[in-house]
Amino acid sequence: MSRRPPQRHASQRRTPQRRAIENAFRRAGRPLSTEECHARARREVAGLGIATVYRNIRRLVEAGWLRVVELPGSPDRYEVAGKHHHHHFHCRACDGVFEVEECPGGFTGMAPGGFRVERHEVILYGLCDGCG
Repeated sequence: MSRRPPQRHASQRRTPQRRAIENAFRRAGRPLSTEECHARARREVAGLGIATVYRNIRRLVEAGWLRVVELPGSPDRYEVAGKHHHHHFHCRACDGVFEVEECPGGFTGMAPGGFRVERHEVILYGLCDGCG
């Protein structure tokens, strides 16, 4: 009786679909919605389904390869994890989200007495250079 080799954890499988999804995020250089990722990854794998994109994004977040970018009143976006501290710009016309390298800082002093700031997020809203 032969033993089957152990299966790899699902978050570690490198399928053509997974590679296309990872490439979409790498090439974008900015946070993407699931739909934006799907449109970009389909250029590499034509038959890629949206359910596969959702599943792989969830696994990439769980594995720590992607991080969630939360925007009030909007669906989550995702970006490659491990980047330096930065903020975001949300274009009200195209709905794109872009990285902002500057951070005004000083948020610790804005908290009420006795409160401890653990993290912050600044989101700028307006028109991107392609829409403005």
